[in-house]
Amino acid sequence: MAVKIRLKRMGSKKAPFYRIVVADSRSPRDGRIIESIGFYDSTVQPATVKIDEEKALSWMAKGAQPTDTVKNLFSKDGIMKKYAESKAK
Repeated sequence: MAVKIRLKRMGSKKAPFYRIVVADSRSPRDGRIIESIGFYDSTVQPATVKIDEEKALSWMAKGAQPTDTVKNLFSKDGIMKKYAESKAK
């Protein structure tokens, strides 16, 4: 089973926001999730990003792979750097 950290689309037409979730890679985009670890709202300026850093780091340590978009959000928040440092130890 491959576990991904990805975005789940929420909200209404033309007013989306996204939850950052941990899910099996075989489940559909808005399907069953394992755990919700944050949210991302791109409709406001500046975009709102709230991530539970501890949960994100623990899931990546367990082997969960973030998608490209989530990886960019993590990089801006400094989570990818902390993950690389913890992996180097």
